[in-house]
Amino acid sequence: MKKNFAQALIGLLSGFANGLFGAGGGMILVPAMQKFLGIETRKAHATALAVILPLSVISMFVYLRGGYIDWTAVLFVSAGGAAGSFLGAKFLKKLSVNALHKIFALCMIAAAIRMIL
Repeated sequence: MKKNFAQALIGLLSGFANGLFGAGGGMILVPAMQKFLGIETRKAHATALAVILPLSVISMFVYLRGGYIDWTAVLFVSAGGAAGSFLGAKFLKKLSVNALHKIFALCMIAAAIRMIL
């Protein structure tokens, strides 16, 4: 029961971030699943992707009603994103957990610096 509550709370926080920022759920999901649920690093990354899909679809419908979606950008960014996702998933299998942690941390730091500046 306690684990189910923790999972739901992590989902609530990442869903809120995803809906508010249009992204970022993975930055909450991955570390939270590792620390509070004991999920191994690679599994946490893969699980986060599976969780983010329904969160993104729900957020998309809310934004769709407001007329905020640029469908031309969706088409081209999705095409590039699909290729990048495939390559990233293949690359994940080859990285050590230590390297994965460092790359993930650098991406989070870079995002934080970008938002501050």
